[in-house]
Amino acid sequence: MEISSSNALNRSMQGLWSTHRRAKVNLNSTSTTASGSTTPSVPPPAEEPIADTPPETPLDTPTAEAEPTTTSTDSKPVSTKRKLRSTREDGSKRAKLSGGSVSKDHTPPTTRLSDLGGVDACIEKMLELVAMPLCHPEIYLHTGVQPPRGVLLHGPPGCGKTMLAHAIAGELGVPFINISAPSVVSGMSGESEKTLRDTFDGAKRVAPCLLFIDEIDAITPKRESAQREMERRIVAQFLTCMDDMSWEKNDNKPVVVIGATNRPDSLDAALRRAGRFDHEISMGVPDEEARAQILRVQSSKLRLEGDFDYIALAKATPGYVGADLAALTGAAGIIAVKRIFEQISEGTLVLPENAIPQPDGGDTSMAVDPPSQPQPSAPESTSSSKFIPFASFDVSKHTVASSIVHFLRAHPDPLTEAQLAPLCITYADFMLALQDVQPSSKREGFATVPDVVWADIGALHETREELQMAIVQPIKRPELFSAVGIVAACGVLLWGPPGCGKTLLAKAVANESRANFISVKGPELLNKYVGESERAVRQVFSRARASSPCVIFFDELDALVPRRDDSMSESSARVVNTLLTELDGLDARKAVYVIAATNRPDMIDPAMCRPGRLDKLLYVDLPSAAERVEIVRKMTRKVPLGGPPTAVGGGDPKRIQLLIEHLVERQCEGYSGADLAALVREAGVVALKRTLGALDAMEAEGEARELEQRVLVSAEDFARALEKVQPSVSVVQRRKYEALRSKFAGLPVRGGKDEDGKRIRIEEK
Repeated sequence: MEISSSNALNRSMQGLWSTHRRAKVNLNSTSTTASGSTTPSVPPPAEEPIADTPPETPLDTPTAEAEPTTTSTDSKPVSTKRKLRSTREDGSKRAKLSGGSVSKDHTPPTTRLSDLGGVDACIEKMLELVAMPLCHPEIYLHTGVQPPRGVLLHGPPGCGKTMLAHAIAGELGVPFINISAPSVVSGMSGESEKTLRDTFDGAKRVAPCLLFIDEIDAITPKRESAQREMERRIVAQFLTCMDDMSWEKNDNKPVVVIGATNRPDSLDAALRRAGRFDHEISMGVPDEEARAQILRVQSSKLRLEGDFDYIALAKATPGYVGADLAALTGAAGIIAVKRIFEQISEGTLVLPENAIPQPDGGDTSMAVDPPSQPQPSAPESTSSSKFIPFASFDVSKHTVASSIVHFLRAHPDPLTEAQLAPLCITYADFMLALQDVQPSSKREGFATVPDVVWADIGALHETREELQMAIVQPIKRPELFSAVGIVAACGVLLWGPPGCGKTLLAKAVANESRANFISVKGPELLNKYVGESERAVRQVFSRARASSPCVIFFDELDALVPRRDDSMSESSARVVNTLLTELDGLDARKAVYVIAATNRPDMIDPAMCRPGRLDKLLYVDLPSAAERVEIVRKMTRKVPLGGPPTAVGGGDPKRIQLLIEHLVERQCEGYSGADLAALVREAGVVALKRTLGALDAMEAEGEARELEQRVLVSAEDFARALEKVQPSVSVVQRRKYEALRSKFAGLPVRGGKDEDGKRIRIEEK
């Protein structure tokens, strides 16, 4: 066999290795006689079947010692084996092109464009870039237009990149070469580059064809950041192979290369220039309309009940990609099957009777058996009798599984068409499946929907109305706001004294609008390495766009975007610039809403508060007397109020509630919401101490009665707790916040009010 090589030393070494291996293969085809001579075996009639067989196993030691005899006595078997060895090596190298499984016919996939939904723009672009050059190359040759050579599909995982490539190939019916990028990499030096060359040469031979490379970022990383020299060589070889795909070098036969990746920024820059991957198609997270189309396509083979509301289901699945919606559909089907079993066992769903005649009376589990069934006592007759599942199962010991067992006993045969007719999947099954299926954008624990509702918040009515119009209603009814011309998302800055409910408001807004919620503590994005803080800010907004509609809550914003001046470090200034650009830059925020909270609005950069970024500045003040009563009323809903009849207010919970509200209204001036929560908690601790003291005294007296006693919180407990809990915001701090309020909002300074409603002046104690 003539081995092509450009190096004489390599050629000689390969020749020695081939001679050594041929001797071993030749020994396998000979039979040794008793006298020590060898007799060549009959050669096979054809070479093709042997070329497809795997190579022989390693030889034993006695056989290996007879190598010289075999190589010197027979030359024809050596020549034949040389050809067979060449064919085997060629077949094994071909098998490496796609991880050991390469089909020579390159059959197109069975996926069609009708299996896709919500990607109409991407399909139109793929038809323009892929279908036209492959179906009508003569148009490009006649007009002299340079056709596209490569298309790069990028987007988050699960959005349908691989499925789109398979659907285009299935519709066109051209040869389809599908390789996985990691299968190209080999441990031997030079093997990876040769595999790439063989792959592209094979595409040229079957042209016109499609070459699809999945996860292309595995073999084409940035060369300046590559860890090994082999990675740089693979990238260089890939670039050379892409340049050889021009029509002039391939007899005007088109070969279109499609690459797919979810990390386009990690690809080498030279790969994304014109002439290689000419066009890039971004397949992002589907919006509401696209999700509805995907659900229609995936539910086309399901048996749904009546008119199915796809629009409402699409609104309830923000951030779901195509793979997540497919998982949702499967989970809904499983829930529907389980519900059908339960309804049949409970009797709420009655199936039509089977056509098989059933005996009157008797056990329902035996009703489906034929009348001529032999007695179960005879062992030889059990094979001819009908098998009943769970016949010996004791339902009384397993009440949880009794419903399914009864159904399996009653219906051992497959259900008929009449019995299957009333079984279908309902909209309620999909809503239950939403609780089990989590979209891929949330699986890192980054975006969630809070469990705080408006009912948990007392007072703050004006602030709640502003947030309703700024965030909640645009998410619930975007069509009304777009009809008025309001398309930009709004940003809200909540500021005021600590403990007034700014974080609680943000959580309630996200829950009310059913939007995803990303909570970002200001300092946690800062990193000591250059560029990492800016990347963290960009990542927050990219994940929010992937989970839209989404609410990003920046707590302690003053730590992230301080005022820019000469004394500010360069790294902090870059973080501020990055956040300003994300809020109002070239990339539209779409359905990403920003809520920020701070106690120091004077320390925030002024550019953050201009219209278009944080439009609304809402001052969350300390609660007034009436608001304090409402807050305490909300907090004491789950507190057991009561006490001995001799205590103040007696044992009536309603009277004790009125006493507590009167106490909070009169003696809690300057208390914030957090202070009132601490007051309620301290009152519970005082009541618990009193109860535990009574129990200890009863144990010391040796009384034999029941020691358990219900803990009741009385008005005296609140009075004692009031002595321990003091307001967290001093009078001096309140003055500062009132001055800041008049500066930022242009509102008059507000003091407290006495019981008669007259304005009083705040004085320092």
